Amino acid sequence: MNRINPAKLHNSKWTAVNPIKREKHFLVSDIEFAEDGLVTSCKLEAIISKKLYSINWTELKNQEKWIQGWK
Repeated sequence: MNRINPAKLHNSKWTAVNPIKREKHFLVSDIEFAEDGLVTSCKLEAIISKKLYSINWTELKNQEKWIQGWK
């Protein structure tokens, strides 16, 4: 399981184990926090196409789906 600090999530780099619409490399481009500090929204930006994908940030902890960094 990937260990993630939500405060350091912005601009972090991720590689999809199974490409999403033929895209493999992503950057966390936007993250929003509630007043209590919990993450309410997380958006990944595909590096090549610049498309945005909204995801639940806790999915990034799953090593079967995501690898931290660009591999």
